[in-house]
Amino acid sequence: MEVKRDTWRLLFSLFLGQIVSFSMAISSFTTSVISSLGVDAPLAQSFLVYMLLALVYGTILLHRRQKLLIPWYWYLTLVFIDVPGNFLAIRAYQYSYITSINLLDCWTIPWVMILTRFALGTRYSFWQFVGAGTCMAGLSLVLLSDSNSPDVQDASKRPLLGDVLIIAATFCFAFSNVGEEYCVKKKDRIEFIAMLGIFGVLVTGIQINHRSLFERKNLETINWSPKMISLFTGFAIAAFVFSTISSFVLKMSGSTMFNLSLLTTDIWAVAIRYFFYHQQVNWLYYLAFAVVAMGLIIYLRNESSSDDETAPSTTETTQYEQLSSEESGGANLDWQNRKHQEDDHTC
Repeated sequence: MEVKRDTWRLLFSLFLGQIVSFSMAISSFTTSVISSLGVDAPLAQSFLVYMLLALVYGTILLHRRQKLLIPWYWYLTLVFIDVPGNFLAIRAYQYSYITSINLLDCWTIPWVMILTRFALGTRYSFWQFVGAGTCMAGLSLVLLSDSNSPDVQDASKRPLLGDVLIIAATFCFAFSNVGEEYCVKKKDRIEFIAMLGIFGVLVTGIQINHRSLFERKNLETINWSPKMISLFTGFAIAAFVFSTISSFVLKMSGSTMFNLSLLTTDIWAVAIRYFFYHQQVNWLYYLAFAVVAMGLIIYLRNESSSDDETAPSTTETTQYEQLSSEESGGANLDWQNRKHQEDDHTC
């Protein structure tokens, strides 16, 4: 029964991880299309996402009518980290290609493992490192496939600048993911997403109105055709699903597993390219998907076995405490009986 429950938990974690990865692929795809149309509005895109989070989860939080479990200024601190990360990641699409951006996004993984080790005290076993390494090896197959089928280069692109922007964004995402993992595991998931949305709306709104004069001019020149509106809406919905499901993955498996699941984003992006644009996909992409899935299973199986190993020690401690209390209770009862016998003898 215990093995069956662990198996279902493993499959459910993998399923949620792939929903997160797929929604990330959709948001990356829509951002790439928006960028190709000459629109540069990263703060406006982020504002729409934060607004959706605030409207949905903020309403739930208000309905609860309870005090915050974490002081508001900690949420504001996380937003000041999360907003620049989103800004840099979206801005990177202006200079680099979607494949390179999704690939370099993997830099989040080693930084998250380091941060969780020192900030949250998370310990990683040898097999968890093997699982993470297997996932990285699978993604290298994607890079090999891209090298075998080069795309037409765009003279307006500056790939090196885009690569630097996305690497800087992963550093922000690492801190944001670790902070979110602590909030959803130790405190409340709904409260975190609601406060992230509320403060995100405030910060991005202020930046658009007072600091980003360049982006305001871009927004004024955008041709809000049905296609453009659908792209912005699609990005906001995909990012909303991403933020919602990622909180479940972080609560169940942690930041490292969350970022390992995102390794399949590039593969999902290829699937979108195949079904929507009918472009041929290299066979290495299918092999890469299988290798990444194998790495995720190795990581999760080891995580489940580690939890099982810690469970007996907790039970033994509880039994020991119960036994000690029973012995103490028995000793008190014997002392009381002897005292009654002494009193009777005295009488």
